[in-house]
Amino acid sequence: MTRAIYPGSFDPFHFGHMDIARRAAGLFDELLVTVFDAPAKRLLFSTEERIELAREALKDVQNISIVSYSGLTVKWAQRHGARVIVRGIRNVDDLSFESRIDMANRQMAPQIETCYLLCSPKYVYLSSTILKEVASLDGDVSYWVTPHTEQALQQRFAERKR
Repeated sequence: MTRAIYPGSFDPFHFGHMDIARRAAGLFDELLVTVFDAPAKRLLFSTEERIELAREALKDVQNISIVSYSGLTVKWAQRHGARVIVRGIRNVDDLSFESRIDMANRQMAPQIETCYLLCSPKYVYLSSTILKEVASLDGDVSYWVTPHTEQALQQRFAERKR
């Protein structure tokens, strides 16, 4: 059985993330969508909220589990028996960044492979940063997230405006 992880901050989980997760689930026996607990950036949603949004978005995919993690991704993968780290790539900048991480990971855990999946063309520009900016300005984000996530974004930004 091949276990893979798809790590990220997923703040919030959007259709680009869903696209990669669903496609990776078709390639591996088990996919763990691993929500990074403490990224070095300001988050809109708590770890628990990000997990819940991802679970709701992927609830129909049988071989996907959503969990949180902390520490080095490659070490977490090693401890949990994952043989592959899945990364979504939108452009050459993503590939350049991810390949440097992959080189470091290979030094620490050479038995773990990285699988790069190119995002679908309709999501090539999508990022959580753009999504949050549009949502914060009351823009329509229904093109990019599930209704559940859209509602969570609207609620969070309404709370901040009070």
